[in-house]
Amino acid sequence: MTQRRLIFVFIFLILFSFSIIYEAHAHSMFNSAESTIGDFRVQIATLPEIPSNGEPMQILFRVTDLDYEEVDRFTMGVRIFYNDIQIDAIPPQSHQGGHWETDYVLERSGNHIFRVDLYDVAKDGGVLTYIFNISTQNPFGYAFIFSIAAGSIGLGVILCYIYIPRILKSLTKA
Repeated sequence: MTQRRLIFVFIFLILFSFSIIYEAHAHSMFNSAESTIGDFRVQIATLPEIPSNGEPMQILFRVTDLDYEEVDRFTMGVRIFYNDIQIDAIPPQSHQGGHWETDYVLERSGNHIFRVDLYDVAKDGGVLTYIFNISTQNPFGYAFIFSIAAGSIGLGVILCYIYIPRILKSLTKA
């Protein structure tokens, strides 16, 4: 009888928890950001999330209104800065729909400033400039990731060394 009650309580908790979870959001990527100026919101993200020096990456742009509805068309250009010096530019281009993807390679490690210019959308017909930071992976970043992974594995091995003999001992006594 107690096992039936336990199953009933478990099923009740599962059904009750479904009503609590009513909304889910996707993981926002590490090198992603959004900015709102005027009546428009520009979002930027990179694939991979942490680009490496000299490796191709994809830059994803999305232009929406204040209600997150994608615009039908937009004209956008990008200026890329490193240490306050403009190192490259993507000339203004007209795009249909609210998305634009382009491939790009960052040659230097560190923080790059992307000045995204949205044309012909300001109330006065001027340019709206959105500023984003895009960081690249430097060689020390891999050492940091490796040290975190090694520490986690070491902790797991220590916990197994402590608790598995106790569990096996209690199972053999029973």
